[in-house]
Amino acid sequence: MRIVTEFPRKIRMQDDVVIPLKDGTKLAARIWLPVDAERDPVPAILEYLPYRRRDGTAERDALTHPYTAGHGYACVRVDIRGTGDSEGVLLGEYLKQEQDDALEIIDWIARQPWCSGSVGMIGISWGGFNGLQVAARRPPALKAIVTIASTDDRYADDIHFMGGCLLGDKLSWGSTIFSINAAPPDPEIVGDRWRDMWLQRLEGDGLYFIDWLKHQRRDAFYKHGSVCEDWNAIQCAVYAVGGWADGYSNTIFRMLKNLKCPRKGLVGPWAHRYPHFGLPGPEIGFLQECLRWWDHWLKGKETGIMDEPMLRAWMEDPIAPSPSYAEKPGHWVAETSWPSPRIRPQTWSLMPGRLTEGEQAKGEVLKIRSPQATGLASGNWCPYGIGNDMSLDQRMEAGGSLLFDSAPLAQDLELLGAPVVNLEIAADRPNALVACTLSEIMPDGAVARISYGVLNLTHRESHENPTPLEPGKFYSVSIQLNELGHRFAAGNKLRLAISSSYWITVWPSPEPVTLSIRTGASRIGLPVRPKRAEDAALAPFPPSEGSSRLRKTMLEEGAPHRTISTDVATGRTLYQRVDDTGLFRVDDIDLTIRIMRDHKSTILPDDPTSARTVTHWKRSYGRGKWQVSAESWITLTSDRENFKVTATLDAFEGDRRIFSKNWDETIKRDLV
Repeated sequence: MRIVTEFPRKIRMQDDVVIPLKDGTKLAARIWLPVDAERDPVPAILEYLPYRRRDGTAERDALTHPYTAGHGYACVRVDIRGTGDSEGVLLGEYLKQEQDDALEIIDWIARQPWCSGSVGMIGISWGGFNGLQVAARRPPALKAIVTIASTDDRYADDIHFMGGCLLGDKLSWGSTIFSINAAPPDPEIVGDRWRDMWLQRLEGDGLYFIDWLKHQRRDAFYKHGSVCEDWNAIQCAVYAVGGWADGYSNTIFRMLKNLKCPRKGLVGPWAHRYPHFGLPGPEIGFLQECLRWWDHWLKGKETGIMDEPMLRAWMEDPIAPSPSYAEKPGHWVAETSWPSPRIRPQTWSLMPGRLTEGEQAKGEVLKIRSPQATGLASGNWCPYGIGNDMSLDQRMEAGGSLLFDSAPLAQDLELLGAPVVNLEIAADRPNALVACTLSEIMPDGAVARISYGVLNLTHRESHENPTPLEPGKFYSVSIQLNELGHRFAAGNKLRLAISSSYWITVWPSPEPVTLSIRTGASRIGLPVRPKRAEDAALAPFPPSEGSSRLRKTMLEEGAPHRTISTDVATGRTLYQRVDDTGLFRVDDIDLTIRIMRDHKSTILPDDPTSARTVTHWKRSYGRGKWQVSAESWITLTSDRENFKVTATLDAFEGDRRIFSKNWDETIKRDLV
């Protein structure tokens, strides 16, 4: 990234802005804007998050918002009610209260003397979600959004469930927001009220994970905030952005297909990060691309951005499997519309041990009863591109899966879209799951996962009204794998692997399960993309640029690591992830911080009820005599009938514990 320090307009930053709401609550904001904006008003861009603007997102904000402000915008970064330095209590994610507050914020912004009256929203993850949700509420001043790594469907394609299976990242995320909500406001901003505000927050925030786990079907809880419930509600312009390595890239394709408003899509190689500092690379000049978008929709300038193809995507080339990448090789391609009429499914049949192009009438029944730890090479459901969180060599999974390999490809096979696996399948238990992974076998035998999907077979017909299986009965089921953009190289092989478990990506079925697959009748459809001559003429993205980095002093290095180990005597497998920021100081506000997370998941090879995950977080903040910390633990286990959740939250002022609360809940399994 090239750091830019000189901009067309000089800017100033205000860190102690208070936005008053009608109910008396005051929200904390940080604003970057041109120094002359009151004489020459500018459009505003809102980013609205619970992640603490002064320290939690300060590093990425420093690279992003001053740059945009310097090109003639007011960038407004607001702490959601009950987070950071904002008053109140945050009672859950994506609540109506959050949206209502956003409508007031946008109205407040539009009425400021430095604002032209036009507002945009930008955000990644939570900020991408609420950008869509607020757009669906149609505030008059909101003209366009950029939504990055977000979802239109909070049940089918979020961190909670995948194919009706309980995601392991649900607990990981639940423990993360539990820890974030336990962080105190900064006395430098809120003054002596900080302790009372903190205690109110600690007592009232609650443990969202328990609420989430009580909703195991696609009910009203998840329909709220899912903009796919009414595509027509969004009328402002939408730029949907994501990466193949991220957990949320599927959303982009559904929004391009279903939204009726002006829209564009961009998919790069990145994980869960902004594209101007995205990993895996290459990074792009994303802020320049956003300026073209904002200039068109908020300033009425003709930038040409809406004359370009609707979808632009990174077509990845083969690369050896690795838990992390600096860059993924490939090239940019484009489609003028989505779905593209150019892309056609190519059918490959599953035959014993083989993938055969075309349809086959006859095969035989193959059975698989996977060890419970099958799936350990899957990496995180939502990688960040750091900390070795991407999928490993899939040869680790081969012994626990049914394998279907193609012959070496005679020519390159370029795919863009979502592969679909159609199976004739039976299970010997009423509750079972199936996992399907599509991989590329390299000449040296290494196996790189390209896409995957899972299905809770009790959800084969509906996520709202699942039904048990009849043991031994064959069902026709369809599993849509994650969207992909990939070139399989001539000479390499395709592999489809099928397993009855996928730990730690999804929580195991209540009992050990044997699946039966009727080959011949089972097949995979691959979205084959013919080469497009116009791709060679696509204008390259400019190099990545950003504003000056956050001034930060590292006082003690952290020691993050990930390990997989097995007790040979018992077969118990441990997956451990330790994240440690080290001790550092945010120099501009003289705030010292350390954040640590220890996540352990264990399981026995033949006992799904042995699954156990424990997460432990500790956050410490200090400035002079003000030294505070919060520590939390959550444990999830299950038997055949129930989930069991225990949790503890402790808060300290210096060495003195000032708050402690415990949770102990048993929640009935609902065909999960």
